[in-house]
Amino acid sequence: MRTSDVSATGPTAHGGGRPASVRRRIRSSTAARGVPLTGERTLIMGILNVTPDSFSDGGRFNTLDAALEHAADLTAQGADLIDIGGESTRPGAERVPVAEEQRRVLPLVRELARGGIAVSVDTMNAATALAAAHAGAAVINDVSGGLADPDMTRVAIETGLPFVVMHWRGHSAEMAAKASYADVVSDVRRELEYRVAELIVRGVDPAKIIVDPGIGFSKNAEHNWALLGHYGELASLGLPVLVAASRKGFLAPLVAEGAAPDARDAPSAVVAAIAASQGAWAVRVHDVAQTRAALDVADAWRKGARS
Repeated sequence: MRTSDVSATGPTAHGGGRPASVRRRIRSSTAARGVPLTGERTLIMGILNVTPDSFSDGGRFNTLDAALEHAADLTAQGADLIDIGGESTRPGAERVPVAEEQRRVLPLVRELARGGIAVSVDTMNAATALAAAHAGAAVINDVSGGLADPDMTRVAIETGLPFVVMHWRGHSAEMAAKASYADVVSDVRRELEYRVAELIVRGVDPAKIIVDPGIGFSKNAEHNWALLGHYGELASLGLPVLVAASRKGFLAPLVAEGAAPDARDAPSAVVAAIAASQGAWAVRVHDVAQTRAALDVADAWRKGARS
């Protein structure tokens, strides 16, 4: 992706100053909080992409004001943390220079952290992860699990932040060619287990590691459903699990043909509720309001079953 593809009024542009109403919403939206890795309740990670080319919301939040407003909305709707990404990881997406990624991400991380909103940074670049940690990020969410940038392991160790390790077989341009498995559930579990063991040997605190099966990454629809249907295999690793299925292509057959990606929000919420009922640590979603309602139903159902 070229820097020229992004408007000059990108996420770092202040445009004469943010409206006071936006600042007030960020400041008063939530008390400062950490991100628990254990607990009975599944967390909701609200997605905030500050990219021009993300598959479902590219270009919508490319100014700082728009991004802050959306973050305030997501938090008001029930998001426990906001996942900020400055580089699209959709299939076929081009890489973004690190400086451009940081231009998009860091001002937003800084503003939200100052307002007490828990932030995760969605990046494969160690330099961006470290800068985001210094700006107040509470979680590092690396879709490559530290494989794309060898320095990411050092950053995970030095910052001591929770570190999301996704199952990953290669960058967006090549992921489709690597969607071949003998048994997708066993293979993904084994590859994640091996990667986690590598990180622990190198010094990453195992108590800070979260795993993500990588729904939609080097996987077809059948693979995705198999992973969701055999969640227990992933949970058997003994680590918190992040499920990130929101609006992804394998849900398209469940809505009207040719419908926009946001038409997948209802099935995404159902997937999130099922994941929560199986004990997922968090679900990463675009539509927080629907997901909050779905998780509340799942929680009430679970409590009813215990009574």
